[in-house]
Amino acid sequence: MKPHLIVLDLDGTLLTDEKVISDKTARTLKKAEEHGHHVMIATGRPYRASEVYYRQLGLQTPIVNFNGAFVHHPDNPSWKTIHETISLPVVNEVVDALQQFPVQNIVAEVMDDVYMHYHDEKLLDIFNFGNPQITEGDIRNHLQVDPTSLLIQAEEQSVDAIRRHLGEVHAEVIDHRRWGAPWHVIEVIRHGLHKAVGISHVAKWMDIPQERIIAFGDEDNDLEMIDYAGVGVAMGNAIDRLKSIADEVTATNNEDGIAQVLSERLHLN
Repeated sequence: MKPHLIVLDLDGTLLTDEKVISDKTARTLKKAEEHGHHVMIATGRPYRASEVYYRQLGLQTPIVNFNGAFVHHPDNPSWKTIHETISLPVVNEVVDALQQFPVQNIVAEVMDDVYMHYHDEKLLDIFNFGNPQITEGDIRNHLQVDPTSLLIQAEEQSVDAIRRHLGEVHAEVIDHRRWGAPWHVIEVIRHGLHKAVGISHVAKWMDIPQERIIAFGDEDNDLEMIDYAGVGVAMGNAIDRLKSIADEVTATNNEDGIAQVLSERLHLN
């Protein structure tokens, strides 16, 4: 069988609800590599929050972080890194506009530097992963460079209104997604970026055609990836919209859904 590229989202997909990779799924991925296939991660997380899983699996492929805004090869400095940022003036305009909405917090990330508009212990617990440099205070005063991403934490009832505003005013320069429950967070990245864009760069470098890409996901930031892949697989716990466009729906992230599909499709048993 010709080599396939296996692409894995992290949260809700590769990771169980306890944020671990099950032994069965890890063994299946290793077996797939032994059969000549390639495994890569495509996540909305920054690299610092995904490296532990990259290392656990012993991967030797590029990784897609920030939903396609940052694509790089952790162990190959000669690989051409892709880093697409949001214009700082646009970020300041968005922050200005958000003053009319009941926003709980705004967080900007510049690779591994984190800028947090308001102090928040719960958010600090999340963003401290990987030991980044964290700056607290008005983002418009502290952020001096174009960020990789912008996160808006809002009241649940305000999320749709904020997304409508972003779509009406900034549609040509930014794209935005909603995080899965229980977080009411809108993630903003540069327009035209998504996981499929990053994966296409990696697949081209590996000389693997689209039809030999198997991708797994569960949320709306996986839509383009699942649509792009030759075989797009939605987890059993995925949102309905993703399931509706997927080529296949597997078991949940807690039931080794990835292992089931790969064992069958790649004849690993």
